[in-house]
Amino acid sequence: MRIAQIAPLSEAVPPKFYGGTERVVSWITEELVRQGHDVTLFASGDSETSAKLAACTPEGLRLLGYRDHTASHLAMLHQVHRRAHEFDILHFHIDLLQYPMFEDLNHKCITTMHGRLDVPDFMPVYRTFTGMPLVSISDNQREPMPPNVNWLATIHHGLPSQNCPYTPEAAGGYLAFLGRISPEKRPDRAIEMAIRSGTPLKIAAKVDKADQDYWDEVIEPMTHHPLVEYIGEINEEQKKAFLGNALALAFPIDWPEPFGLVMIEAMSAGTPVIAFRNGSVPEVIKDGVSGVLCETMDDAVNAVAKVKTISREGVRRHFESQFTAECMVKKYVAAYEELLSRGADVIQMQKSGFQPHYGDVNGSARPAISVAAMLA
Repeated sequence: MRIAQIAPLSEAVPPKFYGGTERVVSWITEELVRQGHDVTLFASGDSETSAKLAACTPEGLRLLGYRDHTASHLAMLHQVHRRAHEFDILHFHIDLLQYPMFEDLNHKCITTMHGRLDVPDFMPVYRTFTGMPLVSISDNQREPMPPNVNWLATIHHGLPSQNCPYTPEAAGGYLAFLGRISPEKRPDRAIEMAIRSGTPLKIAAKVDKADQDYWDEVIEPMTHHPLVEYIGEINEEQKKAFLGNALALAFPIDWPEPFGLVMIEAMSAGTPVIAFRNGSVPEVIKDGVSGVLCETMDDAVNAVAKVKTISREGVRRHFESQFTAECMVKKYVAAYEELLSRGADVIQMQKSGFQPHYGDVNGSARPAISVAAMLA
């Protein structure tokens, strides 16, 4: 297939520093190329890819100092629309700016929703442009959306199996907290888990400006405990040993996170995850196999002892069965094929004089097609 991947312009693909969406776009793109597809990546000029690169800005906009990225994304979308005839599939990763511009091309468009979908400001677009085929990254992510949007599939993220190599033994014996210091990530819970269980905790996380007060007033004073070590932000190479040597990943989130990549990174290393049952967590973690699901702080403290009985080899097997880049892209290709099949039906109906649409005037939508059904 001839496939266009349309990435955010905020960061390079893959990102130089932080950027979960851009990392996933890179993994999808590289695996599609590996499987023999003709892929063009619309992204910033400092991106690195084995696909054809359509550079839409010289660098990632954040590094260029741009505050508002809307104009650059609109310019990129104009370029994509002009070249749309070159592709069988247009795969968007940029939220919702493309909805009105590509309404005439819904039969070959797909948008992966990477963020939280419970933002009221965006609902007018979701309610109005119901034809855009959407992919959710977890079933839980869909819950706030209007009933008439056009879900095509749920496809969990996957990463290359070599990114976080399997580590048979937890040489460090510590709990690991990785990501970002923020109230919804609940590093305070991770610290409490460590202190109450008597287990060392290492925190590898960045502090955004928006969360500086939370760090200064709440978390930084808690890091003075002898069991707690704050090591700051780490890079991709450092992450391998950080996760691989950990007894468990602490993932004590307090918000409906659509999909936490760090969970499958830890599982790739063979490291079980202690996670609170929020957002996508129950879809990703198999309780007792790849980690422990918790409802309360007492559960989380008790889970520190439980993870010591979990087979790290079993954690890695669970990752390999569901969360590799190869698994993810297999499902995306199935979704592309379903979309092309729908498009062929649309063209045939148009030839017969009927003007089809995905959502009807009463607001109903085509039912979601499960990936399991596609692959059956």
